[in-house]
Amino acid sequence: TMVPVQSVEDQMKAVLDCVVTEYKIPTDVSTTLKLFMNKLDECSSIKRCKERSLEEAGQLLRKIPVKQLQCLEERLLLPLIRLLVAMQMQMFNIASRKLDQMLQHLAEVNRLLVFREIQHCLCTIVGKDQVSCMFLEDSSIGRELWREACPSLIDKVAELFPVILEQEGLRNGPLCYQAVKVCLQVFQLLPGEVAPLVWEKEQGSLAVQSILQSLMDIILGQCSNRDTRLLAGTTVAMLINTVLEGGEGGAAAWSLLQVTHSEPWQLCVGGLQVQCSPRSQDGVDRLAVSRGLLTCCRRGILVSQTCLLLGGLFPLVSALCEEKLDCHYYVFEVLTLWLKSVKECLAEIWEVTSAPLLPDDSSLRQQLIQVIWDNAESPVEGVSEVVRSAFCLLLEIYEMDCQRFGDTQKNLHISLLYRITKLPWEAKAKYFPLCSLLPYVGTDMVLEQYSELPNHLLKCMSTNHLSPCASELYKCLIQKQRCELCEELAQDTPPLELDLANQWARRWRTTLLEALTSDVTLLQNNSSSHLLPWTLRVFPAAVEPLLAPLDPASPGHLHAWACVMSARRATYGGSPWALESGYALETLRLALGCVDDRVRLAALNLLCCSPKTKEAPTPEELSTMRTFIPQNLNSESSPFRQHLQAGVKRFLVRIRDSCLAHLRGQKGKRDGGVSLTKETEMALDQGVGFVDWLSQLTLSYLAPGHSYQRKKTVLLLLSAVLETCTDTWSPDKKKGQPPVNMASLINWARLRGWWDFFSRSKQLVLIGCLEDSTNEIRELSAGLLVRFFPPSFLEDITPVLFGRAELLLCSPRVPEAQMGALIIKVLLQNRINYVSSGDSKASTLVRYLLKELEQHYLIAKDDMMLAARTKPIHGILTALERCILEVPNTLCDVVDHRMTIEILVLLERITLLLLGVLYGDQDACGDEKDIPPSFCDMGNAITSLVGQVAGEDQGEGDECVLLSEEHSLVLTCCWVSLKEIGIFLGSLVERILAQAKQTEPFLTLEDLKRASKVFKNILLKCRHWGAVEGCCVGFTRFCACLLSSSDPELRDIPAHMLKQGLEVLQSRCTSVTRRAAGLPMLILCVVSAEEASKARPLLAHSIHTLLDTARSPLPQDWDQTLDLPQVCAVHTLQALVRGSGLGVAVLQFAPAVAILSLTLLSSPCWAMRNAALQLYSSLCSRLLGQRSGGEEGSTQHGMSPPAFFTHYPALQPFLLGELRGAAEDLQGPSGEARLRLHPSLYPVLTLLAKLQRGVQDQTGTLSDFLIPLLQLAASPVYSVRVMTSKALVAMTPPCQYVSTLLRLTEELPEPQDPSCHNRLHGQLLQIRAILDRGLYALCDVVDRVESRLWLVTGAQHCPLVRGAYLGVAGLLRGFCSQGFLCQIRDVLLSELHSPHQRLQVGSASFHQNAIHFLCAEPRWACQVWGSFSTESSDLRLSLVSWAAERRRWSGTSMQQVLQTALQANLKEALLDQSVEYSRTYLTTLIAVMTPGADHTLSQKPSPSPPLEGPVLLECVELLLGALEGHRGGPEFLSQALCAASLLLSQSLQTSLFPRWCSLLEVHRVPEAPEALRRSCAGALCLAGAPLLSMALRDHTPLPVFSTRLINTGLYLLQDESQQVRIKAAGFASTLCQARRGGGERSMYLMQVNQALPFLLELLLEECWDSPGALEVLLCHMPQSDLSSVLREARDTGCASLYEQDEANVFAEPSVMSACLLPYLLQLAEKYPASSVVGERLGVWARENVTDLLENLRVCKDLQPGDTLDPAWLALLMDSSFHGTLCGLWARAAFLLRLLEMSDDLRPLCDPESLRKNIQEVHCVLRQNGVQMPAAFTAALTGDLP
Repeated sequence: TMVPVQSVEDQMKAVLDCVVTEYKIPTDVSTTLKLFMNKLDECSSIKRCKERSLEEAGQLLRKIPVKQLQCLEERLLLPLIRLLVAMQMQMFNIASRKLDQMLQHLAEVNRLLVFREIQHCLCTIVGKDQVSCMFLEDSSIGRELWREACPSLIDKVAELFPVILEQEGLRNGPLCYQAVKVCLQVFQLLPGEVAPLVWEKEQGSLAVQSILQSLMDIILGQCSNRDTRLLAGTTVAMLINTVLEGGEGGAAAWSLLQVTHSEPWQLCVGGLQVQCSPRSQDGVDRLAVSRGLLTCCRRGILVSQTCLLLGGLFPLVSALCEEKLDCHYYVFEVLTLWLKSVKECLAEIWEVTSAPLLPDDSSLRQQLIQVIWDNAESPVEGVSEVVRSAFCLLLEIYEMDCQRFGDTQKNLHISLLYRITKLPWEAKAKYFPLCSLLPYVGTDMVLEQYSELPNHLLKCMSTNHLSPCASELYKCLIQKQRCELCEELAQDTPPLELDLANQWARRWRTTLLEALTSDVTLLQNNSSSHLLPWTLRVFPAAVEPLLAPLDPASPGHLHAWACVMSARRATYGGSPWALESGYALETLRLALGCVDDRVRLAALNLLCCSPKTKEAPTPEELSTMRTFIPQNLNSESSPFRQHLQAGVKRFLVRIRDSCLAHLRGQKGKRDGGVSLTKETEMALDQGVGFVDWLSQLTLSYLAPGHSYQRKKTVLLLLSAVLETCTDTWSPDKKKGQPPVNMASLINWARLRGWWDFFSRSKQLVLIGCLEDSTNEIRELSAGLLVRFFPPSFLEDITPVLFGRAELLLCSPRVPEAQMGALIIKVLLQNRINYVSSGDSKASTLVRYLLKELEQHYLIAKDDMMLAARTKPIHGILTALERCILEVPNTLCDVVDHRMTIEILVLLERITLLLLGVLYGDQDACGDEKDIPPSFCDMGNAITSLVGQVAGEDQGEGDECVLLSEEHSLVLTCCWVSLKEIGIFLGSLVERILAQAKQTEPFLTLEDLKRASKVFKNILLKCRHWGAVEGCCVGFTRFCACLLSSSDPELRDIPAHMLKQGLEVLQSRCTSVTRRAAGLPMLILCVVSAEEASKARPLLAHSIHTLLDTARSPLPQDWDQTLDLPQVCAVHTLQALVRGSGLGVAVLQFAPAVAILSLTLLSSPCWAMRNAALQLYSSLCSRLLGQRSGGEEGSTQHGMSPPAFFTHYPALQPFLLGELRGAAEDLQGPSGEARLRLHPSLYPVLTLLAKLQRGVQDQTGTLSDFLIPLLQLAASPVYSVRVMTSKALVAMTPPCQYVSTLLRLTEELPEPQDPSCHNRLHGQLLQIRAILDRGLYALCDVVDRVESRLWLVTGAQHCPLVRGAYLGVAGLLRGFCSQGFLCQIRDVLLSELHSPHQRLQVGSASFHQNAIHFLCAEPRWACQVWGSFSTESSDLRLSLVSWAAERRRWSGTSMQQVLQTALQANLKEALLDQSVEYSRTYLTTLIAVMTPGADHTLSQKPSPSPPLEGPVLLECVELLLGALEGHRGGPEFLSQALCAASLLLSQSLQTSLFPRWCSLLEVHRVPEAPEALRRSCAGALCLAGAPLLSMALRDHTPLPVFSTRLINTGLYLLQDESQQVRIKAAGFASTLCQARRGGGERSMYLMQVNQALPFLLELLLEECWDSPGALEVLLCHMPQSDLSSVLREARDTGCASLYEQDEANVFAEPSVMSACLLPYLLQLAEKYPASSVVGERLGVWARENVTDLLENLRVCKDLQPGDTLDPAWLALLMDSSFHGTLCGLWARAAFLLRLLEMSDDLRPLCDPESLRKNIQEVHCVLRQNGVQMPAAFTAALTGDLP
């Protein structure tokens, strides 16, 4: 009888009931069985703990003796066995094996019962291949049963295969794969049963023969699934491996190698014979066979019959490596398998060959090396890593070969090392082979042969893609060095670690310190993350040599110090503060306050890291963190925020684990009645108090009005707190779960009033963040609410929040609608009934949203203008999508077939309606023509709609080029809604079909066709890119789930859409579009959705169709105002090439696409040429890899020419032909060059120039390119000559550089020789390009260049040629004779000083080159600058431009010459009419007079005699006049401001300072251009800092205008631009250094958030009695008029589609209020100290007391009740409200302190009554979601001074 089908849960309950109710079971057995069942229940309910729970369950079961279990009756044992079998059927791999172990234990109790139950199970699963595989592989009992039933199993599989292979859906789907896998498991695990059916009869088993036939059909292409074909190859090889003797197996393997035949052939395997007919030539068949043989066959088979490995498999594998297949990764995996097999069989191979396998003259060795070398730079993902493994195996085989035959020379190692070292440093293929070769040659030989290695490693560490291989090589080098040193130094005793470290330091310390102190961020980060940790792991004592030369005052050394210290602490632990006394802690605080983010992060890492998480932070560390965290909450750097969160989380983990350790340590004592010790209490108080402080800090900065940066940071920190210090379990995470005893620490903290993380007030704060303007803040807040807070909101919050969401969903502003959708999703996740009473399920909310969506549609259908303004559709769509698809279980619990159809119909109607709006005709968009309206038509349609609503006549009136508000509303409503429809529909279908695999699907074929029509309409009938791009997201998902279906009818839907799209493309002829609108995206989405493991037939068909369409000739009467099918085809090809979803799959078509694009550049159609150029550009990016910003000319990411043409061999003859054709057309009948345009020439040269330079050409095939490239030097087109020179360098192997140079210099003409200027210019450019590679010049080259001196003289009339020759001479300057250089100098000076009668093309460039050449030599530069005033205006401009661009004069004697010349001619420069000259002049003057401004803090002018007094004042007057008159533009004015400040600092004429201060106050405002604000900060450093520093050092009173300067500094420290803030921090840092009296050497740039309180402190200490001190403090605070804010909040509506940004989005008034409050209170404390100050403070108090009291009354009246109301929630979301509250609170606290300090002011208001009122209001507001910064609370309690 069959076992009734029961769920695992029911069976588990039945077993547990038996255990509980059965009284005959012994008590101890019953208890153990209950624990056993609990563990089984855990593994079924908690996936993450499955393996651990099963292991513990098995241990419990084995604890019960077999004898006791045998006493159980069968009726008790049987349910337990059935339960374990049922669970085993649902689990695989390790879990299944653990269950099998339990069944084996029960088999010892009752073997018959266990076997009978499993046999019953096996009878039901023969058709379930995956479960059959499990019972074969993981179940020993199942395997025994299958062994008995093997013939029947084989018969069933043999019957199944024909059924599968008949249907396309089955043979390409998972069923076929599982059937093949069953065969593989049978052949592998039951070889004794299979072998007789194959090998012992003359005619084998018909069933096995049928299986073999099916497997070969699959291999040869009847199945298109690559994974299935590869597995079939493995299965056939496993069948061969069942042979008992190698001879027959070898014959079968050789027979299988006939797979290379293109004609039908017969396969013989023992007694089995099958006919094989190749179906495709894609190489997968050969790949599958070779892979299978190498994976499965024994040695005896692989070396039998003339060595199958060498004679049969290697030709097959090497041929596969040379072919360009789309399964390139698997090919090289097979090559690696072949090498592994050779290594394992090497002894047998030596016996057969009696000779080395890889001798010096071996063709096998040459082939292997060539294959490895050609593919070391493969662009296919993963191939280069596999090639590296192959290279390692080759070296191992060669080493074994050498040892076996006594070869001590090992020439292969030497030749490989030479070849590797000659590669350019940019080649990634250089480093991993060097790692592999290092163990065989040693570090000494590597560094001797490759002396540039340390320098190249640093270059690699400066690039992202090369840093991993460089760090790996460094690791290998130092590990090998340590081994060598230990062998060398070890005599009787092991060497000391310090000795080893010193040896390391001799070779590597300079390199590592250079990296750690570098200005290059990538180099610094990569070296500290990779090089430094490996150094300390290999050489632990290297810390001392690294720290010894570091000086924290030097640039970069502070970062290096922090990195070394943190690496030491992370590796070895221990407190660095104890080891280094007070120096380390002081240096740490210096680093934590540095302006450089990298230094602060390194210091933070030092502070937080520890190898032991139980190491409690010291009081110093806790105090330092309390100071550091608030100062780093508003960083603009996203990586900084992430690292800050990670560091703080590590710190919190240390606190948590150390506190838990304290509690555990005292647990026993407490049980005995002993309380916690004083030390333990103190440690717990410190740790728990820090966590509570951090949680309060984060929540106080989440109110509206704070910057995005601060909110993002505090949310990340709050997340760290909640993840670390709560007991919330995260099922999706394997690590980071709360400790088991976390509850004890939480209870301890809460008993003392701490860690109340989830109060109503804090929940309201996070709810307020759901309406933040940025998506990131909203999502983070929602995630925290759902993940950590109670699973349901309070009753008063839910309805108010739902009402708020309803309003937002109807907002036309997209961000507000998204806010509403998010709130709805959060409410749904809280599972509360928000819509109606009665039904509390999620379906109520989804039904409500669906009804609302229909309402929006009906309103839009009736009045589109009204809908766009009040019911814009897209908000409800987003809410529906998020609720159905993002909330777990909503789809399966709520959405049924009826609702799905309802959604689909509604989306279809909305789509047609919106497209009709864009068409201007509802009927036009519903027809079958896939012709979208033009942008003009769309605009006219919307304008007509708006006009109809407004009742305007569209035919009259002036045309406005700007879109009206109404037009924008309609357009936004349409495109955003269409975008959301596409995303929602695609994701919905994807999820439904994925869910349908477990249940009955409720989307029919017609439904899916209907959905496809929606996508087609949007993509083909809408031109708005936002709608198209958004729709593509959903459409790709839609196609992917259909193409992966086993139903051929479903798979045909995307294929049919693709066919339709291609037909539309071939017939389209409409108005000109922008890149063919959505049609290319439709095609891209379909082909991107194909499974990567298959052959991608749709992609191949699409590209071939597009290529054919693009190649077709243009019609005779084509109209350039219409789209042509050919142009659309090219745009579509570009979309496919750029599509990230296709990855490298498109590269197999790259040669054909490249040839097409280059050919079409000659098309007569402009649109075709434009499209072809875009296609070519995209293809080059795909072929060579994307470059990051600033690397346009870099080739470090490119491929070398040999590698490029190895991967794209079809391009080599074509590109060469294009070059030859262009070169031949250059030659006219009489030998001179002629102008004949070749449109493809420049793109071809550009491609070649981007290839990686300096790679040797082993095959010599690149030499063909040299001749045409040399000929193209004569091109009449300048840009062609320039690009030809670059291409020549890339295509010339390094070994031919010298010969090419000699050839080019030999062709340089003498004065009497006839010459072509273009050719001569091109040749000089080519010479310069080759010399630029850093070659050592040869004497012959130098002599020939010197002999052609006439090329720079007046005898050569072409300035371009003269300039090019000068460039060559400049590169050879160090090798040329002194006489030659003097001759050039005389020629150039004469040329520069002689008047020019006529203007020549290139003369300005030549003069600039001449100046650069002369100024490179200081003596000559002095001559040129000595006559500056007498030079022409152009020459003066060139001179100042050179000085501004090239800072070689810095720190030399030239600097003084330049400064003197510039100061002497300053007035004339300011009076010059050329703004460019004046601006460049001022830039140069500032650079020369402050040479260290970019590197040091002080920007101190260089010592030089200042201008004479009258001249200086006159210049300053001119500069100030220009600034006051706003003459010259922002760039000039910014330089003028800096120059005026610089001159003022020299004279310190205080009479001009008030005007200067006024100018700073004018230009410091946020509305001013950034350049001027930056100059204001620079001006403070140049003039303000020296003036104030002098007074501070001399301890004299500050000037009267000091308050104004400090105020300007405060404004600039809050500027939106980080550069401005950093410059302003330089001003504060200079004053700080002067105030402390430290030397210049100890000065460093402090962080902005430290600079601001320093300036406030300086103001209070030095200027507290000045007239403007109070105004300075108050002017930075927000207003306190709460009444006006409340009025504005009531009147707020959606006035426009877009919100107006603030002028300074970085400013935070509420934070500034908290920052200013302590200083206001300190100023109030000085009331008795000065009668003048007291009078000013009293005036302020009397003038403001009435308004403050009134606003406090208004605030008190605002007090919300016990329940939340909509008005209060709206206020919580208002940024003005929170800022005004902070301003009001700060002023009220200030007034309170004044009242307490002065008896004269107390009649104004009773201070105690005021304090009480403030505290009451503050308490109520705090309870209702207003979290104020701690400074306000401290002020009210009197804690602030």
